[in-house]
Amino acid sequence: MLRLFLQPGSASAPSEPRVRGAHPRPAEARLSREAGLTLVELLVTVAIVAILATAAIPIARFQVKREKERELRRDLWDMRDAIDRYYDAALRGAFQTKADSMNYPPDLQTLVDGVEATGGKKVRFLRKIPTDPMTGNTDWGLRSNQDDADSDSFGGQNVFDVYTKSQATALDGTKYNTW
Repeated sequence: MLRLFLQPGSASAPSEPRVRGAHPRPAEARLSREAGLTLVELLVTVAIVAILATAAIPIARFQVKREKERELRRDLWDMRDAIDRYYDAALRGAFQTKADSMNYPPDLQTLVDGVEATGGKKVRFLRKIPTDPMTGNTDWGLRSNQDDADSDSFGGQNVFDVYTKSQATALDGTKYNTW
């Protein structure tokens, strides 16, 4: 089957019929060569994409750090809340504590394992010791009620407070271990 095509811009039939698949005329060949990208255009496009990618990397790192900080604040809040609930239950007489503990837990594992209440029921305060997002382990810094407020060594009498052992600086300029 022979198909005829009209030339662009002409309303009448062409003087020479063109068969589909035949070689294009010089004007049509020039149009088809101009349809692709030149090397310069391609290099400019790659350069623009590279600049945009390098601008996005610091933003992604910032978001990762912000998420770790959020997780650290939540973990600290959960553990401090568990310590407070242990203290409140000990003050109410729900279980017996050592005299020198001042009604605070002896360690974090006690909050997970739980204590035997007076009614024979075991009371737990934490499901598990959370992993410190800054250091990647469950080794938290502990403060005893008898320790100095700015001390970084644990006296071992009880667990009054918990902090991260990371020495890094937060986005707001404070040290993580002061949170």
